[in-house]
Amino acid sequence: MSTIADECHILFRDAVKGLINGDFSRLEPLFDDRPNVDGHRCRIIEWCDANLFANEPKALDEALTCACFNGRTSVAAYLMAHGVDPQAGGNTGLNGFHWATNRGQLDLVMLLISRKVPLETRSMYGGTVLGTAVWSAINEPRPEHVRIIEALINAGAQVDDVGYPSGNERVDGNAHDALPSLQVEDAGKERQQGIC
Repeated sequence: MSTIADECHILFRDAVKGLINGDFSRLEPLFDDRPNVDGHRCRIIEWCDANLFANEPKALDEALTCACFNGRTSVAAYLMAHGVDPQAGGNTGLNGFHWATNRGQLDLVMLLISRKVPLETRSMYGGTVLGTAVWSAINEPRPEHVRIIEALINAGAQVDDVGYPSGNERVDGNAHDALPSLQVEDAGKERQQGIC
């Protein structure tokens, strides 16, 4: 007969394995930060508070990436406040900032920008955070992608090697209207006029 402690240990070990393997969708319920009927708050935060990740630092890094992937802003903020490096956790090839942009998680992107997380970190595919946002807006569009692109550019992301203009009218038109300093065909003329 198993005890509650045994079941918790099994759940934690399964979560560690899932975090390392990038099973972020499956693990999403462990990041739920709303109060629930069984008295548990967010399992990941409970496990952090209980120091269960002490011998699993890579899994803890991936926990932050998973929080970013799943749009769990309060959990990501908690993990960063407790020393988890937002640039770590790249077992999937993308770190948390890349995943937040890919998945259209505007609140998380704004949190990461406010924490001054570097914008030019490259994923395993060679893309920066802005490059990931542009690619995602074209290939896996979500409602907040254009606002994310705007926020990243306003925060100082480099536009020169991210495939902008993208050739996608929705992405290019909205971003260009909001940010006339983007590098577009008439950027040279705008620079001559002192606009950029």
